[in-house]
Amino acid sequence: MNILVTGGAGYIGSHTSKLLKKNGHVPIVFDNLSNGWAEWVKFGPFVFGDIRNEDALYQALKGFQVDAVIHFAAKAYVEESTRLPEEYFDNNVGGTIALLKAMKRAGTKRLVFSSSCATYGNAVTPAIGEDHPHEPTNPYGLSKWQCEQVIEAVAPVAGIHFAALRYFNVVGNDPDGEVFERHEPETHVLPNLMKAAETGAPFNLFGTDHPTRDGTAIRDYVYVMDLAEAHIRAIDVIQERPRLVSNVGRGEGTSVRELLTAVEAALQKKLNVQEHPSRPGDPPELVADAQFLRTWLAHDFKTVPQVVEDLVRLARARKG
Repeated sequence: MNILVTGGAGYIGSHTSKLLKKNGHVPIVFDNLSNGWAEWVKFGPFVFGDIRNEDALYQALKGFQVDAVIHFAAKAYVEESTRLPEEYFDNNVGGTIALLKAMKRAGTKRLVFSSSCATYGNAVTPAIGEDHPHEPTNPYGLSKWQCEQVIEAVAPVAGIHFAALRYFNVVGNDPDGEVFERHEPETHVLPNLMKAAETGAPFNLFGTDHPTRDGTAIRDYVYVMDLAEAHIRAIDVIQERPRLVSNVGRGEGTSVRELLTAVEAALQKKLNVQEHPSRPGDPPELVADAQFLRTWLAHDFKTVPQVVEDLVRLARARKG
């Protein structure tokens, strides 16, 4: 199939594009490179454009005879969203509306939306199921929830079958090292741990007084290639059903301190850790209830120690 991948020059989009090509599909990347990298568009055609530009999206859909869309394009920094909420609603929600309009015009009938566990807010149950209340704690999470609501309303009218995948914290890199996690600024915990280990710089641990087993925040870490697999599988699932709303997580939580211990064990070195207060909007614990996910995705997810070992192997390979 020809698959339009919005935000395909970014971290998750580039890994998904690689897996699409490996599976025999043609990924057409649509990206404005505001948070992506031109050198990562190496698995199919590239269309430079803004996700809010309905006409540019329509031309891409028609020009490449697109069969389905995987929609990653979004602003995605929680802290930034608390300072610039208007930009997050304009880009994320406005962009999704423009995409739906373009799909309706072009007659494109399948959409996989990259949603987020941030739509839930603070957990009120030990594991978060798809029916958990939606009370986002930051504008980023609220924008993703609003996108879902817009899709829910528009899709039946436009004849679009859709999936909304609420994934948890993404980690890891392409095992071949062709693409990798790269953000500026880098806010994700695992690459910052690896950087601290490599450079000797301090690792900033935010929050040691959370109501968790060791005081640090607990997250459900999902390997990026497993997440890519879920998005690709969802395209097939929605061929047969009009709607799929699912978490994507391992169903197991790892604390920041446990992640730190895993990195230190893999590298056999101690890191310079500096502890700081919790950041506004950071929930203490987010772990998926993955029962529904297993009904439509038969896949063995990598564990956190396996992901860490892969990152260490790649880091050593780059050094020669």
